[in-house]
Amino acid sequence: MTTLTGLQKRHLRGLSHQLKPLVQVGKNGLTDAVVEAVGQALDAHELIKVRVAEPPEGRKALAADLAARTASLWIGTVGHVVTLYRRNEDPEKQKIDLPQPGGSRSGSEGEADEG
Repeated sequence: MTTLTGLQKRHLRGLSHQLKPLVQVGKNGLTDAVVEAVGQALDAHELIKVRVAEPPEGRKALAADLAARTASLWIGTVGHVVTLYRRNEDPEKQKIDLPQPGGSRSGSEGEADEG
């Protein structure tokens, strides 16, 4: 998966505020079942939150490992919650439109509000 620009990550973090965690990583850690559940959630939603019971010093490593094992991007961590993003390969199933790098801020979204 490609990397995202700062603008795209901010956009995804903004979209993630309303989301609830769909998967929880418990005391058994990052099992194959958890990785599979996260993969299925990413297929269905593209942007998800995962609740992690790991102590603070291990959360970043777990988030990076989870992102690598699910071929997703780690968008951020707030407290015990990790946000992941993976664009759906099928264009018809893509749910999130990312801002284009280097694009102007006065895109079609702003024009629709002016009328």
